[in-house]
Amino acid sequence: MPLPKTLIIGQPFNNDFGGGITQANLFGGWDKNKIAVVSTDHMFNNLNTEICDTYYILGKEEYKWLFPFNLIQRNVPSGQRIVKANSHTIVASSASGKTNWRAKIVNEYFYPFLEYVGLFHGISKLNLSDKLKKWIEEYNPDVIYAQAPTRELVLFCTRVQAYIKKPMVYHVMDDWPSTISQKGLFKNYWHKKIDRELRVLIGKSTVLLSISNAMAEEYKKRYGRDFITFHNPIEMEFWKSHQRKNYELKDMPSVLYAGRIGPGIQTTLETLAMAIDKVNKQFNSSVQFFLQTKDKPSWVENYKCVQHKPLVAYSELPRVFAEADFLYLPYDFSKESIRFIKYSMPTKAPEYMMSGTPVIVFGPAETALVMDALQNNWAKVVTENNIEVLAEAINTIVTDQNLRKQVATNAIRIAETNYDSVKVRSRFREVISSIASSFNNIENVKK
Repeated sequence: MPLPKTLIIGQPFNNDFGGGITQANLFGGWDKNKIAVVSTDHMFNNLNTEICDTYYILGKEEYKWLFPFNLIQRNVPSGQRIVKANSHTIVASSASGKTNWRAKIVNEYFYPFLEYVGLFHGISKLNLSDKLKKWIEEYNPDVIYAQAPTRELVLFCTRVQAYIKKPMVYHVMDDWPSTISQKGLFKNYWHKKIDRELRVLIGKSTVLLSISNAMAEEYKKRYGRDFITFHNPIEMEFWKSHQRKNYELKDMPSVLYAGRIGPGIQTTLETLAMAIDKVNKQFNSSVQFFLQTKDKPSWVENYKCVQHKPLVAYSELPRVFAEADFLYLPYDFSKESIRFIKYSMPTKAPEYMMSGTPVIVFGPAETALVMDALQNNWAKVVTENNIEVLAEAINTIVTDQNLRKQVATNAIRIAETNYDSVKVRSRFREVISSIASSFNNIENVKK
């Protein structure tokens, strides 16, 4: 069955976001001339040009802002951008890790203020400009694939689908509908309004995809539709290239966390630092905690065991993960964090698993990640938000080589079974191709 021309809305193929990495791994091997992306400019960096090089950037002709917010917005040109290999593939380094103070002020102060006064979800709107309509018509997609975790993207996807009247696939990466309106004077108003709008999008979608089985089960109850689970698949040979096979420890064993710091993952990073310091002091050991993140948290200097490292290129991750003695996969325990991450599976989870390095999972028992790790025994799991308990778990896995080998071996087996990109892509292509084929057959009958 030939692969359909697919219009992707919302998420570019970048290496900065789990959605971009997952998308790239799902669409790997697709014909380049059969993939085009419509996205915003602020996500247009660190692109994976092997998958797609044709983009339409939503700019001043599509974005409409209320006065006076229109006066302070960047004047981004709308239109197609052809991305050449390596021209926008920025390797993450210490330079790229510098704080953008404008973005920090906007995200931490300005946007929360707008949310509190009830303006955040209504100050901008994405329209289908004549330029965008012409571009979509010329591209003439067979199917739409969308990731839409904001109100304006939900409405935009609905508008695009209504305009071109092609089947749409909607893929949910985390339970954003539960957390999108949790603050401010008008939170109940916006929660109900966005829920209604999302249900319209769900109703317009031919196929719905989730990121975990737990999410699929919950969304079936919540929205009355079946969701098919597609999590991030991985390239087996890529991750086997440096796969760890030796479970003896270095004189100074290292625990590595590599990834983002943000919603759902903040306080448990410092909790690990406290626990490792406790282990080192109590047992006279020298365990290190390597924090490989874009920004260096202010608390790092408070702990002897912590070292901050800059991000590295994605191609370096198999080596980096295998060189660590342990990999840390945490989730925060706050109610707000649990609402956000409860049904998610981190993009890095199968990558951690396939690395062969023992994984330490620290998070609430009710999350999809923890339930999966416990059920399949692919990590040392701690579900109690307690420094003493976490320290005890760290000491146990540091001193027990058989345990390290057992969880790492199980992790590899589970990754090979559930996350092999060859198997997952085949199933993904079948889903996308079948809805495009069914739609075309119906249209041919009408003619």
